[in-house]
Amino acid sequence: MQCLHRLSTRLCPVSHNNNNNQSCREMMIEHKSYARVGLVGNPSDVYFGRTISFSLGNFWASVRLQPSDDLVIQPHPNHDLVRFNSLDHLVNRLENEGYYGGVRLLMAICKVFRKYCNENNIELKGGNFTLNYDTNIPRQTGLSGSSAIVCAALNCMLDFYNVRHLVKVEVRPNLILSAEKELGIVAGLQDRVAQVYGGLVYMDFRKDYMDKFGHGIYTPMETRLLPPLHLIYAENPSDSGKVHSNVRKRWLNGEELIVSSMKEVADLALEGRGALLEKNFTKFAELMNRNFDIRRLMFGDDALGSLNIEMVEVARRVGAASKFTGSGGAVIVFCPDGPSQVKLLVDACQNAGFIVLPVEVVSSFLSDLDLKNLK
Repeated sequence: MQCLHRLSTRLCPVSHNNNNNQSCREMMIEHKSYARVGLVGNPSDVYFGRTISFSLGNFWASVRLQPSDDLVIQPHPNHDLVRFNSLDHLVNRLENEGYYGGVRLLMAICKVFRKYCNENNIELKGGNFTLNYDTNIPRQTGLSGSSAIVCAALNCMLDFYNVRHLVKVEVRPNLILSAEKELGIVAGLQDRVAQVYGGLVYMDFRKDYMDKFGHGIYTPMETRLLPPLHLIYAENPSDSGKVHSNVRKRWLNGEELIVSSMKEVADLALEGRGALLEKNFTKFAELMNRNFDIRRLMFGDDALGSLNIEMVEVARRVGAASKFTGSGGAVIVFCPDGPSQVKLLVDACQNAGFIVLPVEVVSSFLSDLDLKNLK
């Protein structure tokens, strides 16, 4: 699967000539950006640690850009509702979906992108455009639905203005994160790296390198190294956005339990990389389980939520390895005993009311030029 779905090979600037305008409006750029799974090492990306993540082909967000006379951000008919059947409909919607859709995300990346280009003397030629989006990434599942929308929009603008070669691939995750920070979203670089790079990526966020270059060391890995994996999620999960807050404060205060535990989580990614390269899936299963156990120790059951914990434990009761994909809401599972264990997992999830899917891994999005620059 490819990240880029461009429907035209060139774009023309908008003018006041009606024929030219019609020609331009028939041109469109579309990008998909996929959900991501934190496989091992998360959440140490926020704490100068290491992680391994991959792009999840089961779910994605898509953004379309079309030249237009004015710059227009189109609301999604379902995710950006402003018309309701009743006051109860509005209240129920807010309680289940929250206040915000994708329009604010598109506006934020437009602002961040323009600012970055100004600061780096990148001239933008090409006129205005209309952006719209769609997504099938389940909400509040810790699968990075918001950053997928932002990533897809950034890719559209890079191509519309023909400046992809001027914005380094290592920098693009920072732009996506900056757009989300504009909106008060608390997160780390891991998700955005996985969505920009695609495929399977080992990430090292060590402090000396981050301080010097502003980004981590991102190393693509072969997706064939992964064993068969499954995803568990709930249709009505708890909000994943509150999990980091207390631990972050304790880490900044130098609390020994948090500092040492976060270092151990980061070391799991290093060990996990070795286990994958050696095809030592028994060890990898142990590392996945250990990752969640340390997270649970640091955050506590109240912060993680009983529903999220049950998703992990329903897999462990059939002997599978399991951990959060992100901050909660979905769980990544490995069944080391093969199809018979997968059948037990599916039955257990159905009985518990959880959705379980075989994982589809998306190949790397990096172009030959990107790979050359990375080397």
